[in-house]
Parts: sequence; C-alpha cells; structure tokens
Amino acid sequence: MSKTSASASPLRLGIAGLGTVGTGVIKIVQSQAELLAARTGREITISAVSARSRDKERGVDIGPYDWEDDAVVLAGRDDVDIFVELMGGSDGPAKAATEAALAAGKDVVTANKALLAIHGQELALQAEGAGSVIRFEAAVAGGIPVIKSLTEGLAGNEIARVMGVMNGTCNYILTRMEDAGLPYDEVFAEADALGFLEADPNLDVGGIDAGHKLALLASIAFGTQVDFGAVELEGIGSITIEDIRAADDMGYKIKLLGVAQMTGRGLEQRMSPCLVPASSPLGQLQGGTNMVVLEGDAVGQIVLRGAGAGEGPTASAVMADILDIARGVRLPTFGQPASTLRKARAARATLAAPYYLRMHLVDKPGALAKIASALGEAGISIDRMRQYGHQDTTAPVLIVTHKTTSSALDEAMMAFEGTGVLVDTPVAIRIEDV
Repeated sequence: MSKTSASASPLRLGIAGLGTVGTGVIKIVQSQAELLAARTGREITISAVSARSRDKERGVDIGPYDWEDDAVVLAGRDDVDIFVELMGGSDGPAKAATEAALAAGKDVVTANKALLAIHGQELALQAEGAGSVIRFEAAVAGGIPVIKSLTEGLAGNEIARVMGVMNGTCNYILTRMEDAGLPYDEVFAEADALGFLEADPNLDVGGIDAGHKLALLASIAFGTQVDFGAVELEGIGSITIEDIRAADDMGYKIKLLGVAQMTGRGLEQRMSPCLVPASSPLGQLQGGTNMVVLEGDAVGQIVLRGAGAGEGPTASAVMADILDIARGVRLPTFGQPASTLRKARAARATLAAPYYLRMHLVDKPGALAKIASALGEAGISIDRMRQYGHQDTTAPVLIVTHKTTSSALDEAMMAFEGTGVLVDTPVAIRIEDV
C-alpha cells in the first residue's frame, strides 16, 4: 500500500481553510520545520492557501504562500501533493475541492467529520480508485489518536464496542451545571458567550457533531460503510439540574455518550445522554475533555483521553496524518478497502440495561401505584425509587429500573400516558455499563 517518492523532494501542502485549525497547522510547519524533516526524511512545505478572506488578521504569516480564492483551484495545483481540507461542511466547497483533489491524484488530509460521515463511502472509493489516500485523524476527538489506534494499533482485534464522550462542549455544559449548580439554559448561554458552541448550536447540544464522529469510528471498528443516518441521536437539552443532582445522589454522572456495537440484529449506533458510574473513567471526565473507550477481543478495554478540540490538539492530529503520508504510510480510508466494507443493518439498542426515570406526578393517592403497575405490565421491575419533596400539587419521583430492553421501556412509557397522573413528559436515561 505504498506510493514511492524521492525522499529528498519536499512534500508540498495546499491548505484550504485558515481558521483555528488551519493557522495551527501553519504554525507547526513554520516552527517545527527541522523536527518534521528529521522525523520524515523530507521537508514539509506549504505551496498555497485559501480561505474566505485574504486580509483577516490570523496571527500567522501567510505572505510566503500563494493565495487562491477558489479552493477547487488550490486542490488541483501542480505544486500541491497533499490537499489539506479544513473548511468544514458536508457539502459545498469542501466536498467539491476534496473531489477535485482526488481527481487530480492528490492525497487529502481533513478534519471534516460531517463530510466523511455523509459522503465517506463514495469519497473512499474515489480515493482508492485514484491511488490516493484520505486521512482524517483530526475529525474525531481532536488530539486523541483514536483513528490510528483502530486502524493500526488494534488492527489485530475484533472490536466488541466503541464508546465515548466525543463532544467537549456538551461535557463542559454538563459538568458546569453540576459544579456550579446552574440550570441548563444558563450554562448554555455561558458556553455560547465563551465561543464554545458551533454557529448552529444544535450541532453540539443536539448530538449531531458527536454522532458524525461515532459513525466514522463504527465504520472502522466493524468494517461497515459509514452510515450517519442510522445513528440514533438525542441531545442534552432535556437534562435538568434536578437530573444531575439525583444522578450524583445515586452514584452516577450524566454524559452525552456515544456507543457503537455489532449485535445479532445489526449495527447499533447511538449518541444520547447516559448515566455512568461516578467512579468510572468516563464518570470522572471533566470540562471540555474527550474520552474514547475501545474494547477488543485480544487487548481488552483501552481508554484514550485528551483534548477534543482547540488549535494545538487538532492541528497536531492534522500534522500526524501529513507526517504518515510523508513517511509512505498509506492505508485505506476506513482501515480496509472501501469495496470490502459491507452495508450494515441498523439496529436499535437491544442489549438490556437499567434505566433512570424522572417524572412529576399529580399529588394524589394511587398515582405512584399506577406508574408501578404500568412498569410491571411491561415486564420492568424497580430497583430503586425516590420521592423528593412535593412541589405545590406535584410529586417528583425518580425510579431506577432493573435491566430491561428499550422496547419494554417504550411500552411502559406509552402506558404512562394513559394513567392520567403525569404532569409532564417523563425523562428516561439509559444507565450504561462501562
């Protein structure tokens, strides 16, 4: 899988997108030139760059490089060996320029999770047909080398499960709510003011950003065509400070957790709030840090933790891919030839798990008995139940079930609606075994 080139010839980059990550890559190339050359046996240079605005102050000197207004033109330049796509977006200029680069026989390094989660299979086929490679370490979990771990370090393992906290903004919001005792809306506004949220905040808090990452990891882990459309998504908008306090009282933390695993019914991919044991590595994860847990048949469980975003960590991941190409390391996009990736059947969570249920009931005799009866008729038994102080005419109730299936829980939740004792919609959160 190698593409030979003269070791003395420079490896020439064309960088499209000069935001936080793009400028970070330029800083590394400029400040670590000798180190990069020593580690790869060749000089790493930048031929040209492209972005929306040429005159924006970026804190880095782009004067030595040619400027292209059009990223597609940049992608096809004769003096570009690797097209570095850092524009973002699943379509538009990012997709057009990436396709142009591959058509011109260039290699591509990208941090664009959305592009690959939506178009990964077709782009992988195009790359392999052209003898090019697409590398995307920076697209998942920032500076954590999780792609490299799956495609190389754990290549001899059958992967049982991929799991993790893959959006630092959501983890910041949830841990900030707990530490400061603040409600979701207030912490959301704070995160927005600090610049932590995407231009479309739902990409973060709705689980979409993290869902893109999970779909990419699942493809590599299970040898399947990337299928973001099959990821079950649920964001953190329904999580209240009441949930966080109650979870803590019972020895759990709430995390936006991605889980992918192959079951007898198909590939399960879900990104949703879950309770995890407070004593677990995931439970102890604070702030904007990411963590990915990989489970293989030979290696067992390994835990990767680190910065999931930011200039330095993400640029570090981009440079790792560039250096691999400079060294002649050339792997299929998703760890095996794209033509061999099978289309997996999508499956809902089928493995039984306990659930945390929060609801407000009408404060009248027999209300709780109706809820317990609905659970029992669905075959769900109660492990723990707590009833906190009454609020006017309502009674807050928390229930932790024994292990049950998602279908049984759905049946119980539908039955709740017919009891006439609910004040609002119940919240159900899976408790994940980590």
